[in-house]
Amino acid sequence: MSVALYPGSFDPIHLGHIDVIEQALELFGTVVVVTMHNPAKPSGAFTLDERQAMIAESLAGCPGVSVESFPGLAIDAAVRFGAEVIVKGLRSATDFDVEQQMALTNHRVGGVRTVFVPASPELSYISSRYIREIAQYGHDLSRLVPVPVASRLSQLSARRANP
Repeated sequence: MSVALYPGSFDPIHLGHIDVIEQALELFGTVVVVTMHNPAKPSGAFTLDERQAMIAESLAGCPGVSVESFPGLAIDAAVRFGAEVIVKGLRSATDFDVEQQMALTNHRVGGVRTVFVPASPELSYISSRYIREIAQYGHDLSRLVPVPVASRLSQLSARRANP
């Protein structure tokens, strides 16, 4: 089987991401989940280390998955981690429009193809931005994120409520 790279900011990882990873595992056998980061930009809701920990905890016991981070372009990460393809999840036609341009560029520049994996319909509305917004108001996110993430989001919203 081959190696697929699944890059993202994962701020935080959610059940839509997990769904794409599971589908990619069926197709490729090995998936390297890479938290992409730009050291020159400020962190989002969670630090790189926190995001890495949540991903690792959420995927613990999932054979064929490794969790890494990379401070650059996805195409360079694919080369670094020996991936033959880059996997991108699609929730909508809007996602496709954005991702198609990047896929064509990655193939032209680095020779690595992108495989698009459609989100399962019941998870297609989930986004990290949406989750962060809901978390600010203390709502239950257990149906949107893995248990380790729900716990950290609760802690984050409590810290923000009581600085």
